[in-house]
Amino acid sequence: MKKYLLLFIFAFAVYFGYGQVYKITYHVTRNNQVLNNSDPVIVFADQNKTIITKQSILDNTFKQTAEESIVDHRSKIIYKKSTFQNKRNIFSADSASYNRYRFIDKDEQKTILAKKVKKSTTSVNSNTIDIYYTNELPLKAAPNEVGLAKGVVLEYVRNVNSGLVATKIEKINDFPAGYSIPKEENVLDILTYRDEVWKSKFIQIPIFNNEKICFDPDNVKSDSILRFAAGTVLLKKVKVPALLEDSQAFIELIEKSNGDAYDRTGSVFLITDDQPLTFLDGMNKGMSTLPKYDVGDGKDYLGMVRTNGYSPIFELMRFFTPFGVSHFNDRLTLKGKTWQDSVTYRQDVSEFLSVMSGKEIYIGTYIGNYDKGGHMVNLELTIHPGNSNYAHKTEALSLFNTTNVMEMGGQTYPTLFGSEKGLEVEFELKEDISKARLRYITTGHGGWWNGDEFVPKLNSIYLDGELKFQFTPWRVDCGSYRLYNPVSGNFDSGLSSSDLSRSNWCPGTITYPNYIDLGNLKAGKHKIRVHIPQGPAEGDSQSFWNVSGALLFEK
Repeated sequence: MKKYLLLFIFAFAVYFGYGQVYKITYHVTRNNQVLNNSDPVIVFADQNKTIITKQSILDNTFKQTAEESIVDHRSKIIYKKSTFQNKRNIFSADSASYNRYRFIDKDEQKTILAKKVKKSTTSVNSNTIDIYYTNELPLKAAPNEVGLAKGVVLEYVRNVNSGLVATKIEKINDFPAGYSIPKEENVLDILTYRDEVWKSKFIQIPIFNNEKICFDPDNVKSDSILRFAAGTVLLKKVKVPALLEDSQAFIELIEKSNGDAYDRTGSVFLITDDQPLTFLDGMNKGMSTLPKYDVGDGKDYLGMVRTNGYSPIFELMRFFTPFGVSHFNDRLTLKGKTWQDSVTYRQDVSEFLSVMSGKEIYIGTYIGNYDKGGHMVNLELTIHPGNSNYAHKTEALSLFNTTNVMEMGGQTYPTLFGSEKGLEVEFELKEDISKARLRYITTGHGGWWNGDEFVPKLNSIYLDGELKFQFTPWRVDCGSYRLYNPVSGNFDSGLSSSDLSRSNWCPGTITYPNYIDLGNLKAGKHKIRVHIPQGPAEGDSQSFWNVSGALLFEK
């Protein structure tokens, strides 16, 4: 009797599809149109388990980290599986997502692949999600984790105009190999899993890790990290792998005070060897070995402009430290204010990939300060797959950089704009170039209240005698960064020094480049001129301008 009962149960299960494995293919939709050339989502499922993957993963043609889901319906756990380029697999377990979303069923039905489906709606991160699901199959499946508990989701729609729709349902003999429920000892906690997956998707090039940058001439020691100018400049040689043309690069600096209470000029820069003489020669052998720029004011402006045979540094990022973030957080307690622990400066520098790819380069950081404690910094370069909209196929040529990063090593302050000549740079192109533009960073400094730090000044850029661009660099948003400035000076007016508007910078911010269109340029010699009406010195206080310029172009 028992034998016949088991045979009956087996026949019943087969008839109604229990134990049967299904394969469902989903394609991307845009504005109600199916995109048949998209990488299809492939779902395998029976009543106990669902696998969510993609065709490129099954074909082993994926180019980045491949992430899949294995759903155990009995325990209601969604296991995430990621496969890296080196074929290493990692897993995590998530029991919260199975029934995370609350759905509102709608009185709306339609047919998809001969199955009657019902509409249900939820919200995911402020996005309206509509699913169309059926209970005509004895299993639970979906092209993602949304709606898994409802039945078989045959269509997923995000904000009305995009989504996934099932284009084929098949009965198959079994699940593909390699998709067993992972053992507990192989499952990572969710934060560790996410961190490993995120970092696997791009190239990380660490440069400085919690390094001190300070003024301490008696204790300047170099190892893998080179230190110059009494310790106010850090430099490291890094190797950048050969990169795909469609890549993007970001530089990220984290800074906190280690004893210096003041706002300081900072710069992240790159040294290349496209000419026989480089800035590194001046750092190693003395700045006097570099070309002088003479405006007739009796000062030698060393290594600041391009010459035939010498290239100045590329400035990747101009930043400004706030007043004592972290180190001085306990000096002033204010009601309703919590001081930040550090400052993170992050900037897209994709326009410089052509001078980095497949090369050994020097990347450095400068913070002008006179404190033995100084600042602590972390610096990292990351390179990500994907085309950069503004820097695709871009070449770069360094033209000028007046920021005196070797301030304690022989470079004077750039007061050259006080002369009639100002800044003039002649450069020669060996061939015609197109889409030329000047990447221009400018900040005004010094002179106390009447100086150029606090007085707007017009910047004018000329190419071959023709005015190309004029603007007045000025920041009025400095008060937004008050919580990074615990020991900024406070005035009787109720303002803090860090609140005050300045010539294109604020304590605790990046100064972004301007991109000035120069058009198509012919081979031969050209001249860039920068004019700024620099204010006069007042006693021992002087105004000056830190400007940097790189020529960006396509060949």
